[in-house]
Amino acid sequence: MNHHIIDAIPFQPELADLARRLRVKENSPYLADLQRLRDEAECIARPKAVYKVAFIDARNGDDVIVDGVTLTSRVLRVNLDHVQRVFPYVATCGVELDAWAHAQDDMLFRYWADVIKEMAVRVAMQVAFEAMTARYGLGKTAVMSPGSLADWPLPQQQPLFTILGDVKAMIGVELTDSFLMIPNKSVSGLRFTTEEDFASCQLCPRENCPGRRMPYDDTLYDRKYRFPVSSI
Repeated sequence: MNHHIIDAIPFQPELADLARRLRVKENSPYLADLQRLRDEAECIARPKAVYKVAFIDARNGDDVIVDGVTLTSRVLRVNLDHVQRVFPYVATCGVELDAWAHAQDDMLFRYWADVIKEMAVRVAMQVAFEAMTARYGLGKTAVMSPGSLADWPLPQQQPLFTILGDVKAMIGVELTDSFLMIPNKSVSGLRFTTEEDFASCQLCPRENCPGRRMPYDDTLYDRKYRFPVSSI
C-alpha cells in the first residue's frame, strides 16, 4: 500500500533553545525545572510519522479523487491540476509524550510540556519530509492541510485519514468527532510537487499569525481559483 512508517525519530531538544523559546533566563530559578522536564521528555518521547505515495484517479469540478477517495476543495483541485501523485501524511509528537504532558500537575510545567510536544512534532514532520524527498526524488513541493483554509475545511481530515488507512494503529493518532487529532500536537496534510511557490498563507487574511510563511495575496484567489476548471 506504499506506506512508510517512521517511528525511530531521535528527539534531543537543546536546553538553550527551549529556554529561549520559553524566555527562561540563565540565572532563573526555574532553569533547573526546565532542565528536568527536558531530560524527561528526551527519555520518553517517541515522535512518529506515516506517509504514503497515492495517485490521482480523476478530477471533477471542485473534487479530486485520490486512491478512490474524494477530496473536495477548489484550491486543492487547481493546485493538483498537473500532478499525478501526492503524498498524504500525518506526523505526531507521539502518545508517550502526550501522556507525560497531561500528567504534569503544575500549570506552568504543563505549558512547558506543550511547547516540548510542539518541538517534537516539528521534528517528526521534518524527518518525514526529508525521507519522502530522498525516496521519491522530489523537487519543489507545497503542502495543504485540512482546516488551513475555509476552502478545505477540517472535516476533510476524514477522507485524508481514509487514504492513509488505520493511522491510529500505525502511529497512534486518531480523529475526534469534531475532526481534531489526538494527540493534539499532530499535523496532517497532502504534499505535492509544484512549479510555483504556494502556501495556504497566501489565501488567508488572518493578521499577526505566528505560523505565517508567505504574505497574504488578496488577488490570488480571483486570479487562479475563481473561475471554473475543466474536468480531467
